[in-house]
Amino acid sequence: MGKGGNQGEGATERETPMPTFSWEEIQKHNLRTDKWLVIDRKVYNITKWSSRHPGGHRVIGHYAGEDATDAFRAFHRDLDFVRKFMKPLLIGELAPEEPSQDHGKNSQITEDFQALRKTAEDMNLFESNHLFFLLLLAHIIVMESIAWFTIFYFGNGWVPTVITAFVLATSQAQAGWLQHDYGHLSVFKKSTWNHVVHKFIIGHLKYGKKKLKYLPYNHQHEYFFLIGPPLLIPLYFQYQIIMTMIVRKDWVDLAWAISYYARFFITYIPFYGVLGAIIFLNFIRFLESHWFVWVTQMNHIVMEIDREPYRDWFSSQLAATCNVEQSFFNDWFSGHLNFQIEHHLFPTMPRHNFHKVAPLVKSLCAKYGIEYQEKPLLRALQDIIRSLKKSGELWLDAYLHK
Repeated sequence: MGKGGNQGEGATERETPMPTFSWEEIQKHNLRTDKWLVIDRKVYNITKWSSRHPGGHRVIGHYAGEDATDAFRAFHRDLDFVRKFMKPLLIGELAPEEPSQDHGKNSQITEDFQALRKTAEDMNLFESNHLFFLLLLAHIIVMESIAWFTIFYFGNGWVPTVITAFVLATSQAQAGWLQHDYGHLSVFKKSTWNHVVHKFIIGHLKYGKKKLKYLPYNHQHEYFFLIGPPLLIPLYFQYQIIMTMIVRKDWVDLAWAISYYARFFITYIPFYGVLGAIIFLNFIRFLESHWFVWVTQMNHIVMEIDREPYRDWFSSQLAATCNVEQSFFNDWFSGHLNFQIEHHLFPTMPRHNFHKVAPLVKSLCAKYGIEYQEKPLLRALQDIIRSLKKSGELWLDAYLHK
């Protein structure tokens, strides 16, 4: 009956040829006002949609005029769901004679990395162990309880206060690593649940960086200890984040933030008074900020990245970051960000599986002679100072020795 007619209609649709494009044509569309990219040899016009991209327009805009297949797979856990939003953006496909990679990128590395990812999927390395994350949350709650009990039982003297501050700074740092897991959608399969728990754990954290012209950057390795970590969270984060929420009218996020401060002050004002509780909070933030800055910078700021804009996904991640040696303490201290290479390559992989995929990554690096950088924790922290000193000298040469 109608079955044959439907088949005919479908056949007509399938026979309609899609426009084909060469890389030369695609690479012309890499402007702020004109952006095309390629995913699985399909060409998409993201010019208007990029401003609505959940991950931000800069992330997706970085791949304008290029192949974004590996980045697309890396950042999106539910590919079928995401592809529903891509259909209206589809404008054609690569011409049959065109290679899958742009700018002469090494297609063999890309194919081998995609095979590595498939192996990781077959090993269930993208499956989350919910008990692992539940225990992480539990140990944060235990530390918060111990902190309150210390002040309640021993009083608000200097020794109990300092001990409590370190305990709370530790719990806050661990909460920061845990919210990072949910922010990367690496715990639950559904994005919604990751977002809900993410906001519950940390409230909401938005931040940016602005470089000031008048700071003496040639001495930044010396004053970094004094005004870098100490001021980042206590002053910049707390003020800037709240103001950003108000300006953008993010009332839900603001409510989460207020709930955190309300809980803290209700808990500690009875022991310290209003002013004392404010000072106590900022001292905790001071300690937490050191922890946060040192851990997040030990894998990134130390890297020397050449100006080579067109790298395949695998090579670019290995060039941009390094690892810190594995140990129980290093894993806990850094929230498994000591496996920064694996985290960059597989941002939605649960962190408890990084050590399992690391040997596969090392093997692929060895095959193509790509350096896999891994160093002890203390050396990684020392390299931050060396890197700041070196970049400061470059700044001095550029701005003062013209």
